Amino acid sequence: MKGVNVQAASDKFWAGVASSPMALRDSVAQSLQASRPRTSRFRPGSAITPSTHRPPVVASDRLLTCNYGAGLLRFTQFCDSVNISEQDRMPASEVLVAQFAAAHAGRASAKTLNNWLCGLQFWHVINGAPWSAASLLHHTRRGFSKMVPPSAHHAKCPPVTIEALSILFDNVDHTSHLDCTVSAVAMTAFWLCCHLDKLIIPSLGLFDPLKHVSHSILPLHINTLANSTRSVSIHIPWTKTTKEVGADISITARPHRTCPLTALECHLAVNGLIPSLSPLFSYLDTSTVSWVPLSRPVFLKCCSEVWEAQGFPALPGHAFCIGGATELLLEGVHPDIVATQGRWNSRSFLEYWRRIETILPLFLSASFVGV
Repeated sequence: MKGVNVQAASDKFWAGVASSPMALRDSVAQSLQASRPRTSRFRPGSAITPSTHRPPVVASDRLLTCNYGAGLLRFTQFCDSVNISEQDRMPASEVLVAQFAAAHAGRASAKTLNNWLCGLQFWHVINGAPWSAASLLHHTRRGFSKMVPPSAHHAKCPPVTIEALSILFDNVDHTSHLDCTVSAVAMTAFWLCCHLDKLIIPSLGLFDPLKHVSHSILPLHINTLANSTRSVSIHIPWTKTTKEVGADISITARPHRTCPLTALECHLAVNGLIPSLSPLFSYLDTSTVSWVPLSRPVFLKCCSEVWEAQGFPALPGHAFCIGGATELLLEGVHPDIVATQGRWNSRSFLEYWRRIETILPLFLSASFVGV
């Protein structure tokens, strides 16, 4: 499957599997990322018949509530609709898998189909069954991608603009423990083209010192360049692409009130007594006199309240990374430097370009100089 190393996922799965059936079932459940459960709807006159492939378990414990499990669910529903016998479903022939894919053409996105097929292939590998995916399935998927309905295409995420960032900076209380932390994260995420998950935790109780940057990196060692520009490097212990190797992000001072380094220093000054094993972006909750790590929902709520009060729409967290990349390009920073700042190693960086009608003329006109 495109972009997914199923064999590596299978090897990782089997490495941690114990010998008992219950341990096997638990390992499968843990290997699949859980998502929000959905209520099943049955057609009139339908009934559930006993099957060894579908044991009677509580709905919340089923693997079909997982991302990969969605593919198994859709495949099972398809097989039921065309009366495919149980023994013909595992291993599934290439013709059957291609028919399954073609049945959803024009109704789902190519990414959705890819996830479904990855789940189906993963389940084959776990059960030691051969996976048939050759030219027939390849051509079926090519045809599927050409029939994706317009409704399956999501509009591009709007960027946080420099105007929105300035409004946020101007309307937070720089003496407030929480507001200083929010400002530091916003300025850092924007100017470093950084995803929020590299800076703050997704929700309370999910802090992991092996994945999230903590207060133990202090004190900061600020470097001053020959042109008097100040910068500091912070190590992120884990990223989606580098795993445990992590990555270093460089925070460079800017001659603007939204300077990320100044915002970080303000946060550390106001929240200077944070315990060393706490997340870097934690703040003092004065109502309980305790330290609280800044979570993504709280951060976005604070930003939205400021923007909406000033007539700006609320923006998703991804908009900071996109907005920073766009602003740097508009300032004339070379795309390779922007890609390095955002730690992009592939052409996916191009998906973050906004205001292309201004960026392209800017760089093209620069090439005319001296001609």
